[in-house]
Amino acid sequence: MTDNTEYFETKEFQDILRRYEDSVRSGHATYIDADDLADIADYYQYEGLTEEADRAVALALQINPDAIGPLLYKAREALSCGDYATARSYAEKLKALDELEYLYMQGEILICEGKTDEADRLFRQQYKDTAPDELMDYVYDVANLFSEYDQHEKAFEWMARSQGDSSDDFKELMARTLFGLGKYEDSGRLFNELIDQHPYSKHYWNALASVQFMNEDYGASVTSSEYAIAIDPDDPESILAKANGLYSLENYEEALNFFERYSEKASFDEFGYLHQGTCLINLGRFDDAIARLERAKDVAPDDSPYLAEIFQELAFSYSEKQLPETALYYLDKTKDLECDHIDMEVIRGHILLANKRSDEAEMAFKKAIQMSGNAPRTMLRIMVSLYDNRLVKASYKLFKAFFARVEDDWKEGYAYMALCCWDLHYTEEFLYYLTLAVDKNPKEARLVLGHLFPADMKPGEYLSFIKENMNIK
Repeated sequence: MTDNTEYFETKEFQDILRRYEDSVRSGHATYIDADDLADIADYYQYEGLTEEADRAVALALQINPDAIGPLLYKAREALSCGDYATARSYAEKLKALDELEYLYMQGEILICEGKTDEADRLFRQQYKDTAPDELMDYVYDVANLFSEYDQHEKAFEWMARSQGDSSDDFKELMARTLFGLGKYEDSGRLFNELIDQHPYSKHYWNALASVQFMNEDYGASVTSSEYAIAIDPDDPESILAKANGLYSLENYEEALNFFERYSEKASFDEFGYLHQGTCLINLGRFDDAIARLERAKDVAPDDSPYLAEIFQELAFSYSEKQLPETALYYLDKTKDLECDHIDMEVIRGHILLANKRSDEAEMAFKKAIQMSGNAPRTMLRIMVSLYDNRLVKASYKLFKAFFARVEDDWKEGYAYMALCCWDLHYTEEFLYYLTLAVDKNPKEARLVLGHLFPADMKPGEYLSFIKENMNIK
């Protein structure tokens, strides 16, 4: 929710970008300010065009080695690679050019190094020495910096020093900070206020869609994204927001359409292809899913946070095609990635079980339990896997023993146990576990048991509906 896209869409920037690209294509030099070239590099970076970004910033430094924008770009590029020494070398060049930018970059490096309190002390010292008429801008800049690095509590602390700033920029920053703190209702209220003032801002509509999505109000999120799409039908962020909302509403056909539209605009982004794949898996179209997931794998960089999920979904898809060796090959590729390796071992057991390799599946499940230290959630995932593989009676027996051991405040798995009882026609136990599921975890109840009830029915109405339709007193 913090990007430069609004500036990138202005006529001013588009004119500068056009002149630069015309110059590159023709080979005829044209003068462009070094800081404008840094903006062009930021734009290319946002679009995933790394080589073009590097070329633009190199030209900027060639034109003016002391231009602040390109120096900041290079410092942040080094930070993104964890190269703090190089970042500091660029920061030192800023010292004689702009003391405040130098200070901000010092703080930014400290935040990246995990020294958030040290950065805060640095900023607070400067706060004491800042002229009263510059304080509001300084507070905003520091709060914004903390917010950009997801240090939302620090950002909130700094905004408390704002002395009543009522500008749109401050209101948006507060909304983003509240979003980061998980206060979605308050964040949404502020974005609605901004939309009232700027009803044709796709930026604010997309931000509101994100808030609503995180608040699990998926229908409202889709509606907000539709307003953004109406303003700009080709905006990738708006299209992706609608795709995500539709996916969460389990409208996989339409979600697939919007994920495809997103990938047409952002062909470099593995996220779009990954979720095309998951839509197709949910639609039972495994050959098509594999093709999209393979595409996601091919475009994903080596450090992609989505690689483990891509390999996992490929493993599921190949398992459904009854190609367990290929499925396990992809699952093995997660071993060196940063992911939940216990969960991957459960998935291994699930795939082996689905392909009638029960002894190997049992070994995988036992290994997962051992790795987790007998964690209840690992046991829960294994029992769900047994149910998904139609070993309903075995799943039921394990759930029975499981619930005899958990604490009274345990909230997970009751809906799955109710489903086992439903399939086994254990009516009395089904009603018992349905009651527990609805009381303890209505979200899980809707997810697991919703197909047994009318689509728009709330979990709190499940029990009375069942009793009426089964003629149970």
